[in-house]
Amino acid sequence: MDWQGCDLVETIPGKQDGVPLVKGTRIPAQQIVEEYELGSPLEEIAENYPSITRKTICALISFADKLNSQPVP
Repeated sequence: MDWQGCDLVETIPGKQDGVPLVKGTRIPAQQIVEEYELGSPLEEIAENYPSITRKTICALISFADKLNSQPVP
């Protein structure tokens, strides 16, 4: 997934092998989205990642959903 354009995600060369991370954490953004897609409730995801606010979790999921729903040219 292309996380460019999402202000909540950063990629730092050498940190977690350059994987896009939730800003200020070592948590891969894609991991949050995958857990949601696999059926984890928002409350559970927020509990598993206390350093990320529920608002941020929702925004990440929304960003990914918008990307996935765009038609491929």
